[in-house]
Amino acid sequence: MKKNKKFGIKPKVLIFILTLLCIVNLILSVTVKNYAKPFKAALSVIVVPLQDGVNHVGSWFVSKSDMVKSVNKLTKENKQLQEKVDKLSEENSLLSQNKYELERLRQLYALDGDYSQYKKVGATVIGKDTGNWFHIFTINKGSDDGIAVDMNVISGGGLVGIVYDVGKNYAKVRSVIDDESKVSVAFVNATDTGIVSGDLKLMEQGILNITEIDKNAEVKEGDSVVTSQISDKFLPGILVGYVNQVQPDSNDLTQSGTILPAVDFQHINEVLVITQLKEDLKD
Repeated sequence: MKKNKKFGIKPKVLIFILTLLCIVNLILSVTVKNYAKPFKAALSVIVVPLQDGVNHVGSWFVSKSDMVKSVNKLTKENKQLQEKVDKLSEENSLLSQNKYELERLRQLYALDGDYSQYKKVGATVIGKDTGNWFHIFTINKGSDDGIAVDMNVISGGGLVGIVYDVGKNYAKVRSVIDDESKVSVAFVNATDTGIVSGDLKLMEQGILNITEIDKNAEVKEGDSVVTSQISDKFLPGILVGYVNQVQPDSNDLTQSGTILPAVDFQHINEVLVITQLKEDLKD
């Protein structure tokens, strides 16, 4: 135990001395007639400070005890509050996740209605190539679910890409932003066509190339770009994106430019696979 700073004596020693002096004082008061006032005064000079010291020590212990109790109480309350905060944070995160999933499902439902002429199978993305973009990815449906190579894949606002590899319970999709992808497209407000080419470097700017547009085509910013009738593998009329800008080429025969894709290729979770092939339309 620490010494009392005021007297430099341990609290136990102070208590012992004070008790002893009190006993002496009591004995003298009883046994000695006309107990000398000077002695009483001298004794009080010693006893009173000692009593103050003991009181100080006692108050110090009471204060420390109250402080410990307060700290323990605050610690308990803080723990309870933290548990409530954690629970609320978890519930808020779950609600946000559910809201996000609901919005995605609403988009798929709306997309299904936009292309109601085609039969479709819903699938979930279970893997992707490295990088920020979903240019090559894997879905959890395959040949056992009726998926075949060259089937078109849609999500979000429109065309995602095309199936290029199929297993019994999985399929791989090459999106329109992949460097090897080319899509024959048309403009909703014109009869002219063009070619949208994948370019991952260009996608860093959120855009795709469009080329081979006739020089006389009246194409302007914001025009919708859809898959064309002359495409070999893509079904006609599926939204690909919107014209960002176009300009005449140096050959003075064509125009080229860029489009904004209709799909968010950084966030793809669920897709719809159209189970009808382009070649079936030719029959």
